[in-house]
Amino acid sequence: MSSSPSLELWYAAETTPFSPIIGKSLHAPVAFFLLAIGSLLTIIFSINKSLALASVIAIPASIAFGIGSVYAMAAGGVYV
Repeated sequence: MSSSPSLELWYAAETTPFSPIIGKSLHAPVAFFLLAIGSLLTIIFSINKSLALASVIAIPASIAFGIGSVYAMAAGGVYV
């Protein structure tokens, strides 16, 4: 009786070490960059209050703020 492919993947995943795409030493610069981009887009949005630009500017700004804040907390030692 052979084991199912999902079990083989499960056992292979147990022995494979995790390596993040962005290392711990780069968390602070990435956080600063994303928060700066989010701030810049927010300033542009507050100056130009066009409804057509709301999704083009506001959504990337909120994504940059969200991911940047997670990286800022990780850089400070708070792991979420």
